[in-house]
This record gives sequence, structure tokens and C-alpha cells, in this order.
Amino acid sequence: MKQSEKLKSALLDAVTHDLRTPLTSIKASVTTLLDSEGGHRTIELGSEGRAEFLAIINEETDRLNGFIEGMVQLARIEAGSANSSGKLANVEEIITIALERAEAVVAQHHLTLNIQRELPLIRVDARAIAEVIYNLVENAAKYSPPDTTITITAASHGNAVLISVMDEGKGIAVESREKVFEKFVRLDGDRTDGLGLGLAIARGIVEAQNGTVEIKSGDNNSGTKVKLTLPIGEE
Repeated sequence: MKQSEKLKSALLDAVTHDLRTPLTSIKASVTTLLDSEGGHRTIELGSEGRAEFLAIINEETDRLNGFIEGMVQLARIEAGSANSSGKLANVEEIITIALERAEAVVAQHHLTLNIQRELPLIRVDARAIAEVIYNLVENAAKYSPPDTTITITAASHGNAVLISVMDEGKGIAVESREKVFEKFVRLDGDRTDGLGLGLAIARGIVEAQNGTVEIKSGDNNSGTKVKLTLPIGEE
């Protein structure tokens, strides 16, 4: 009962803030555009003004769509429909797909790749794991200062391949490292956009591929390193 009430409270906070905020911006922009059109216009807008409000609508719609997609994806994971043995996939290709999507996200950071040559293939849903890596890179960029380095490492270890994303941000306290994998959780002081679903979804996807994900300190005990362990696939 206590856990259920906590989830209801978190969901209510998400709906009232993270979902309602973009809707409010969209409604305000549409109202302004309508008031500037027709014979009874109450506001004068030039082409630049109209373009600015249309850009707001476009951005906030994408934001709202992202929130909804995240909630749907988490629901699929919890329903078990995300479980899949996957196909044999190339680790370097998966990382490349994720980084191509993240190009704009990491534009103000330095990116370092340490990828072992001739890595064994892993048996996963390649698209889903690329989504996880993108999410981790996006978080690294979001929570670390511009002009710092984001390092992606991939290497084989026993019967698995280890993939890590490390940043040079302020890091996550040891006592909070499991908490951030819970649904709708954002740490105190976090003022970024989002429902707090990214890491919950990442863990769900990775565990559905028979892998694990954990958070550690970065090198020299600074920053954050998120490490994925994914099983090597048999031919």
C-alpha cells in the first residue's frame, strides 16, 4: 500500500508538471496565433513572431511525445513484452547508431571512444540497446558541464561485453545509485526536463536482454560511470 501510494504521488507530480507544462505552452502559443489572425485580430504578429510561436509548438509537442513514448515503453517492459532473446549484433555498430542520434546532444562536449578491436558479437535487440546507450550519453551530457569529456568504453570480459558511459559531472552519491533506477525518480536539485523514466527504462531493456546495468564513480572517483554487462551470443 505504501509503495502504491508513493507511485501514485510520483505519477500525479509527473502529470501535473512534466505533462501539463508543454500542453500549457502549446495552448498559449496557439491562442496567440489565433488572436493574430482574421478580421478581429487583437495581436499583431509579423512573420518572425509567428515562426517563433510555431517553433515553441513544435518543440513542446516533441517533448510531450517523448514523455508519452517513455511511459508506453516502460509499460511494455513491465508487461514482459520487451523480453527477447534478440539476434547476434555488432557492438561497434550499436554504439555508432546511438552516437549518430546523439550528435547534437554532445555538441558542447568532447567525446572519447575506447572500443576494443574485434569484439565478440552479443545476442540482443540491437535497436533497443542503441536506445539505452543514447539515453546514457544524453544523461552524461545533461549532467556534466560543457567542454568536459564523455568517454564510451567497450571491452570483452569473460562471457560478456562491458559497455560504459562516463562523464565528468558531479557524480551520484552511493546511497542514491539504486534509487535513480526507480520510476519517476529525480534527485533533489535536479531541474532538468524529464519524467525520471530514462534509467528505469534502460535497466528494464538491459535485463530483458539477460544483461545488467549499474552505476559507479568515474575515474579518480569523480563523475559518473554507467556500466552495461551484456552476454556474448553463441553462433
